[in-house]
Amino acid sequence: MLRIQRAIVTALCALGSSLVASTPDLRNAPATCDSLATLTLPHVTITTAQALAAGSFTPPGGRAINNLPAFCRVAGSITPSADSTIRFEVWMPAAGWNGKLQGIGNGGFAGAIDFTALGGFIARGYAAAATDTGHQAGTTDAAWALGHPEKVVDFGYRAIHETAVTARAIVAAFYGNGPRHAYFDSCSNGGRQALMEAQRYPEDYDGLVAGAPANYWTHLLTAAIWDLQAVQNPAARLLPAKVATIEAATLAACDAQDGVTDGVIDNPARCRFDPATLLCKGAESDACLTAPQIDALKKLYSGPVTSGGVVLFPGHAVGGASGGNGWTAWVTGNATGARTVGASFGIGFFANMVFESAMWTPMAFDAERDAKTADNELAATLNATSADLGRFARRGGKLLLYHGWSDPAISPMNSIDYYNAVVAKTGTTTAEKMLRLFMVPGLQHCSGGPGPNEFGQTNRAQPDSEHDINLALERWVEQGMAPAHIIATLYAGGAGGANTVTRTRPLCPYPQVAKWKGAGSTDDAANFTCAAEPPARGR
Repeated sequence: MLRIQRAIVTALCALGSSLVASTPDLRNAPATCDSLATLTLPHVTITTAQALAAGSFTPPGGRAINNLPAFCRVAGSITPSADSTIRFEVWMPAAGWNGKLQGIGNGGFAGAIDFTALGGFIARGYAAAATDTGHQAGTTDAAWALGHPEKVVDFGYRAIHETAVTARAIVAAFYGNGPRHAYFDSCSNGGRQALMEAQRYPEDYDGLVAGAPANYWTHLLTAAIWDLQAVQNPAARLLPAKVATIEAATLAACDAQDGVTDGVIDNPARCRFDPATLLCKGAESDACLTAPQIDALKKLYSGPVTSGGVVLFPGHAVGGASGGNGWTAWVTGNATGARTVGASFGIGFFANMVFESAMWTPMAFDAERDAKTADNELAATLNATSADLGRFARRGGKLLLYHGWSDPAISPMNSIDYYNAVVAKTGTTTAEKMLRLFMVPGLQHCSGGPGPNEFGQTNRAQPDSEHDINLALERWVEQGMAPAHIIATLYAGGAGGANTVTRTRPLCPYPQVAKWKGAGSTDDAANFTCAAEPPARGR
């Protein structure tokens, strides 16, 4: 028992140390997996500590995960407040540990542990940790938050931090020494979690990948209700056939601007597309838009705006509207009138967190007024918008941001705005030492889309640091080599599909963009180079 306690102290002391000294030289004898059931940590109850043989494992309420190595599974809960029950899992390879801890985030309103990601990381030698952030529910369900402000705090920032601290201590106890490095990777709300860690708890992780971050939470979900209001009038509805018409028109206007016609708008911020060009000249058809539909489209492109013309959240980018993960799913809906994903998030947020009334509806929603209310109530808990990453930079932390230009859920301009804010706050020299942003043409929300959309950000690992954003981050942290580009791949069958490569393209550090060299296949990344071309806002 004393040996385990010494390991705990070692791990906790490491949290405040610098990146170089994040792992102490002192090593303790490793503990058996079963003995971790008696591990004592502040506010932590360990309910499971079991050694599992290599092969298949079926997690609680989930599907079997195959081809796992032998590992130690530790599960439990953390109770930092009287109304907190933060469930967590820490999985650790029984042999072949690479000395690293991988933190795993959550999409949407969280509510579940990502067992698939846990399995994927331990299969590659990592110890891995995940949490449900303090509640159990579907990703679009926020009913758990009604009347539970402490659970909102857990969701906002506390659960991810508490899980990181707990995981470090468990890893230190099991292996006899803490991780040499700790990393975190997630997208959407998980991207917000990553930025929250960099801003509030820079000692938790040495490197973070933040994809399509929902970091301006209060205004993002203001935008979700704005979108709903824009298209809810039957006369303004944009059904899938109309969305396809919009997509074709934007591609015709802007696809070739980058010198390559490939069904993807590489830099939508430079696209000058006027929705009025789609106005029906005669009878309405799927090939044109009515005046109310054009007005709705303009609102989607503008984003929520105050009476004084202040943009509360950037609007949708042109291009990428079609597809299974496009506008129909998130923004405009289908012929059945079912609630879109975006509307579900917006209504869940304002009903359960802001106004705390399950009867709340968006009928009387006013973007300017209600965004202010949301800010007053919850910005301090849910928004990860601070541009002051000074502490993170001083300890040598590295942050990689990415965002799909065709994201229908979160405007890609939000990530550009945050990146620019950090550069302005910290200065270019400091920012370049810790931060890179990769804008991904054709990528929709976190995955999918018409462009090359796989670069290690999903559970599909890529072969090396040139193709995998997580490995690129590790090389930057451990070898000091910042990624000059990351190669994205489009596979036949889409994300997770066949292994046939149909296109590769370099992702360039913002504000650089990929430029075709003028010779060779435009489906081969080798025929592109990264060149400076700052995007221009507006249409």
